[in-house]
Amino acid sequence: MPERVWTVRDALGWIVGYLEGKGDPHPRRSAEWLLSAATGLSRVEVYACHDRPLSTDERSRLREAVARRAAGQPLQLVTGEMPFRHLVIHVRPGVFIPRPETEVLVEVAMRELRGVQEPLIAEPCTGSGCVAVSLAYELPTARVMATDASEEAVLTARQNALYAKVGERVQVMHGDLLGPLLARTELRGAFDAVVSNPPYVPRGQLAGLPREVLDHEPVAALDGGEDGCEVARRIVAQSLELLKPGGVVALELAEDRAEAYAEELSGVLRAVQVVKDLAGRDRIVVGKTQEAS
Repeated sequence: MPERVWTVRDALGWIVGYLEGKGDPHPRRSAEWLLSAATGLSRVEVYACHDRPLSTDERSRLREAVARRAAGQPLQLVTGEMPFRHLVIHVRPGVFIPRPETEVLVEVAMRELRGVQEPLIAEPCTGSGCVAVSLAYELPTARVMATDASEEAVLTARQNALYAKVGERVQVMHGDLLGPLLARTELRGAFDAVVSNPPYVPRGQLAGLPREVLDHEPVAALDGGEDGCEVARRIVAQSLELLKPGGVVALELAEDRAEAYAEELSGVLRAVQVVKDLAGRDRIVVGKTQEAS
């Protein structure tokens, strides 16, 4: 007997039911992404080409991907990519997976830099490079100098800069926070903005994170110290040596820490405000250094 021909529609329906039974909270979204990755079809084409047969290779790739997702691997690691603003960001194990709320961090930074002709931006804790690469992509005259303590993250961010064709304007360095930039005396006082999504989960809350996060995200990208703001404080202290007068600091923080940290930051920066994320939660703290007298 000939082997059954599976169409895109057949596969979509089966995957949704299978992942639902495995406890996937968003089985249809997962099925769409997995089919898209296995076939090269866009998520829209998955429905437009529902009668298209799957090749043997596509079915093999799909079986492996579905098994990994059913075992609890984050969807982004299974497909190796995720959409972020106007780009597709490539991700890999050991590198923090971008979150949708971080898109707001990019939006806030761009708003604060409006009118700056050739902004120089620093981005510590770059991870996949989603923020650095997006800023360079959306601000065609900007230069971004990004850092990360993880060599795997540095490699990933560099590759994402190349994929987005902004590699000439994004420099990614290995090192602790803004240390690699502070080591270059010519960069002190040269930056228009420091933008970062630092680790911000309070250490005592790490054990309560979902298993999908604990099992697959690097702890160093999550642990924000005792109150979740320790890394942010270090970044701000270093930023004061790098920023021009009137330079911008924009940080993503936990929703239950942003307001308190904004009050704390008001003693160091001016015009400090809290910006809500796409779900209406306090998320971004932004402020400026003092203007030159």
